[in-house]
Amino acid sequence: MKKNDLIELKITDMGVNGEGIGRYEGYAFFVKNAVIGDEVRAVITKMNKGYGFAKALEILRPSSERVVPPCPVALSCGGCQIMQLDYKAQLKYKENKVRENLERIGGIANPPVRPILGMEGQCPLHFRNKVQFPVGRGKDGKAVTGFYAGRTHYIIETENCPVSQPPADELLSAIRQFLDENGLEPYDSQSGNGLIRHVLIRKGTATGQIMVCLVINGEGLPGSTSKKLVSTLTEAFPAIKSICLNINKENTNVILGGRTVCLYGSEYIEDRIGDLTFRVSALSFFQVNGVQTPRLYEKALEYADLHGDETVWDLYCGTGTISLFLARKAKIVYGVEIIQAAIDNANENAQINGIDNAVFYCGKSEEIFPEHYRAAREKGETEIPDVVVLDPPRKGCDPELLEAILDTEPEKIVYVSCDSATLARDIKILSQKYRLAEATPVDMFPHTVHVETVCCLYRRVTHRNNG
Repeated sequence: MKKNDLIELKITDMGVNGEGIGRYEGYAFFVKNAVIGDEVRAVITKMNKGYGFAKALEILRPSSERVVPPCPVALSCGGCQIMQLDYKAQLKYKENKVRENLERIGGIANPPVRPILGMEGQCPLHFRNKVQFPVGRGKDGKAVTGFYAGRTHYIIETENCPVSQPPADELLSAIRQFLDENGLEPYDSQSGNGLIRHVLIRKGTATGQIMVCLVINGEGLPGSTSKKLVSTLTEAFPAIKSICLNINKENTNVILGGRTVCLYGSEYIEDRIGDLTFRVSALSFFQVNGVQTPRLYEKALEYADLHGDETVWDLYCGTGTISLFLARKAKIVYGVEIIQAAIDNANENAQINGIDNAVFYCGKSEEIFPEHYRAAREKGETEIPDVVVLDPPRKGCDPELLEAILDTEPEKIVYVSCDSATLARDIKILSQKYRLAEATPVDMFPHTVHVETVCCLYRRVTHRNNG
């Protein structure tokens, strides 16, 4: 076999990025956009030792679980990788993905994975409360917005995104028209020229409040353009409570820069989760699925099993959402987050919700958490955290933080993860002193390969190390 050969494959599995997997003469082939049960005619695009990649030219017999995606660009857009798969099959795929990663990477035989908590309905849509659209120039010379095709900087133009909350599509149309009418040049990542990089839109699921943030390659918009932008958008969309510019002049793939300038309203919008109100800025981490977030946090609270006298650390706490849920049941909660704007929001969130037993620190979790207990030991104190909550970014926890947790030996760890592979890696490290009691996947991102997982780990050892 070699590149450009034609082969026929029966897809029997799916990879971690949603590719179909089929075997031909003992070789595993990864086929983009194919799903379990498909029989395809494909062309080999690359051969490695023991496996290869192929492109489906024709679906000879479609899988019984294949559906027509509700988005016309789903197969080319990099946003929703498995929208062509029936939603029940998506949930099964994600649950198996968590289980297999815990077993293969985490080294846990028969991992205790509970049934995934999926969204209601056959095909959940309009659930994302935050979208970030790159801006480019179309062939006709007009501004376009959309999503990058997988592993490229080529923008797939998207006028109607079925997973975003309305009125995101109408807002984007108005912004594209404004850019063209006012001569605002989209940013070109190759040359580093141009002004408008991304459009970020947030909407409060419970409040309906809207934030619009333009990410720009400069210090501001030219002349009176900012005032015109504010009047144009607020007249057409009265639910807008915040219009901001985010300054990002770096030649980087990172979307947001570190500084935000408010043009209208405030630098945040408000949303509610349960009976708690949260202020969320452009830079803040806040779960994107407002329907599933309460279920995720309720599961974390269940696993924490607080009774009112516990000391809890919420590491990578974002705007303090989980911290404040826990604080109502704990003696004290310490939250740590590296982004100052998020910490500012967390303190404001505690104040507006009347919660006075949550303390927030800005900095690296791997530095602040161990330093707190190192200082306590030097004073002869034996304070030990009862529960540590981990909610790290996709890359997982810093190794220094895991070592600090193993050294401090909290009774229980609640780990909230958006990547089950790094979750499994970290749990394997923690398994020196902790056992995984239970893991529950939660589908926060329908139609994508991503899955959130909440885990409860108990300390194995009988004697704590108090230094």
